[in-house]
Formats: sequence, C-alpha cells, structure tokens
Amino acid sequence: MSTKRIAFTEDWVVVILGLGLVVLALLGIIIPKPTFSWSSTAELTGKVLSISNFTKIGSQFFTVYITAIVGAFLLKKSVKSLVFVFPVVFILTILSLILAGNATVKEYNLEAVIFALGIGLLISNTFSLPDWFKNALNTELYVKIGLVLLGTTVIFGDILKAGSLGLIQALVVVITVWYFAFWLCKKLKIDKEMSLMLASAVSICGVSAAIATSGAIKGDSKKLSYVISLVLITAIPMMIFMPYLAEWMGLSQEVTGAWLGGSIDTTGAVVASGSLVGERALEISTIVKFSQNVLLGIAAFAISIYWTYSKSVNDETKKEKPTLKIIWERFPKFVIGFVFASLLFSFFISPETNGLVKESLKSLQSLWFVLAFTSIGLETKFKDLFQHSNKKPLYAFLIAQGFNILVTLLIALLLFR
Repeated sequence: MSTKRIAFTEDWVVVILGLGLVVLALLGIIIPKPTFSWSSTAELTGKVLSISNFTKIGSQFFTVYITAIVGAFLLKKSVKSLVFVFPVVFILTILSLILAGNATVKEYNLEAVIFALGIGLLISNTFSLPDWFKNALNTELYVKIGLVLLGTTVIFGDILKAGSLGLIQALVVVITVWYFAFWLCKKLKIDKEMSLMLASAVSICGVSAAIATSGAIKGDSKKLSYVISLVLITAIPMMIFMPYLAEWMGLSQEVTGAWLGGSIDTTGAVVASGSLVGERALEISTIVKFSQNVLLGIAAFAISIYWTYSKSVNDETKKEKPTLKIIWERFPKFVIGFVFASLLFSFFISPETNGLVKESLKSLQSLWFVLAFTSIGLETKFKDLFQHSNKKPLYAFLIAQGFNILVTLLIALLLFR
C-alpha cells in the first residue's frame, strides 16, 4: 500500500520551521550565541577561534542544518544534495561573520551580508558550480525563516514606553517617504518589483525592509542585492557627515537624534552616528529607528495585500474581480509567522523569559539572513548582478534618500525642538 506525503507550500514550511525554533527556545532549548567581534590577532585567536566559541558555532550549525534538512524534506527537495551543500554554505557564512566582526570593518558599517554576497560571487564567478549544487541552495527559505524570527525582536510595548514622539515621527516619515519613493519610481518607469523594494528600503529600515518586501512579493534576488548594496553604500557617508552637518546647523541633541534615526537606513549606522553626537542623541536616534522597525510588520502585511490584489487584477486568465479566496491563496503566509511572533513577544511573553531567549533568537535570525546572501552569491554571476545599464533605480534611490533627509529634518524640528 503506497502512502502519500502531504504537500506543503514554502511559506507554510517557513511558518512551521520559524515558529518551531521560537517554541524550542521558549521550552528552554536555547542555542548559545557565539561572538564574532575582534580587534586584534590575539583577540581573533583567543576569543573568536577559541574552543568555547567553536562549540557555540557548532550548536548553531546543528540547529540550522537540521532545520534546513526538515525544510527540504517537507518541500520534497533533494535532501541528499543539501546534506553536502549546506555545510559549505555555512562555513562561508561563518567566514563572512568573522570578517564583518573586525572592529575596523565595523567602523565603516560593512555588514556581514555584503561579505557573504561578495564571497559567494567570487566563488561562483571563479569556478563553474554544478547544477545539483545550485539547486540545493534554498535562498528564499533562509530569508523567510530569518524574517519570522525577526518578529520576536519587534516589541510594540518597548516603543510605547520609550516615547510616543518617536512613533509619531516614524509613522509620518514612513508613509510620506514611501509614497514619494514609489511615485518617483513610477515616473521613472522602474518595474514594480524594484519600486516596492526600493521604496521600503528608503522609508522603513533599510536592509530588513528590502528583504521583507522581497519575501512578500517573491521578488528577484538580484534586484534585492542591488537595493541592499545601495542602502549600505549610502549609509556610510550619511553616518559620517550628518552629525557634523547637525552641529553646523546648531541642532539640539534631541533633534539631531530624531533626524539621524529617521533618515539613516541601517540600525548599526544610526547607533554609530548617534554616538558621535552624544548620549541623548544616541537614545533618541535609537528610539526613532526602532519605531520604524516596528512598522516593518505592518508594512510587509500591507505590501502583501497590495501585491496579491494587484496580481489578481492584472492576471489575464482571470476575467472576474479578485476574490478574498484568491487573495488568501496568493498571500505570503510567512507574514503571518512574523506577525504572530511579534504579538507573542509583545504581549504574552514575560520580560524575564524574553531576556533569556532574545540574544539566541536574534543571533539565529542574523545567521539565516547571512546564509541567504551567501546562497545568492553562489547562484549569481557578476554580469547578472552589476549589469544595470539602466541607472534609473540608482537615481530614484538617491533622490528619494535626499527627500527622506529633508522631510525627516522638518518633522524632527517640529516634534523634538
């Protein structure tokens, strides 16, 4: 008698695996967080490459390895290929995290995803990787598991306690800048996929927003890499020069912090920039940036609804208006996992329990993202990634970022002066 395996869609598998990792942590199976920070050779060998740290890295490897294998099994993909390919991807990912953990590298805000993408591209363009190797790379799965875990760090209560002004500013900036950026892309005749990722990256929270939007619309990984590169490259000069510009304009620490937190797209760059100004600026900038991060789940949900409805309207095979059933079928279910995790940790998990598990889950979330970008690099050719003879997305990003800087300054002056 033959048995039939139940067919799972990728998004439901992501929800099962992502929330499964969360449940394990809440049950007390906490994966220790390794360290990748170092500033000297002695610190690298004695701390990052120590036996104790390797044990922690090994614990993470076992966790993500088993998770990836279960994912491949549920999706009816080749488990045999994954068994050989995943350890290679993991080793390259750890190398990226170690490189990004250097103190000098951190000063320039070069994140691990950039090293992961670069190393993957170098290998894929130097060697001819076999098809079975590339087919075992499951980029979308890794990104979406990371996004479900990201929900555990989006705590609504913290924002409300930290300050309503930051939340008000975040709402106004996100809505205004997102709409302007999307409108600008439309005027420049940029395709809708790129427009949505670019608008979200500029207006919400940079890399995470671009990844979440790409996941929600099942976007092209090459376009996602391009947008993320723009985010990280522009964050560096903004991080360095905006504090000095604020001092030249005579802005208070409160206004400066709100300006930095609302306009710089990466959290690391916001913290670094706020630190250059002072403690109060750092506090306000962090609150504002975290407020924008909170809006990521709402934005991803809204973009998902828009995208599924838009696809239904434009689907030539459908003559009738899109129904709720069609929208539900096309709606990316991983967003449900993200929102559930956020609500769970915002309103049902005690601060004590959250304190015990948050570092572990945050570390795993970052690891999944870097694994995804290692995979993107390994399956991409340089000519595909940088073959942007069309400079319109670059122009749109820079203009939108300039608009973001001006609007955020105006709102910061109105709310925090």
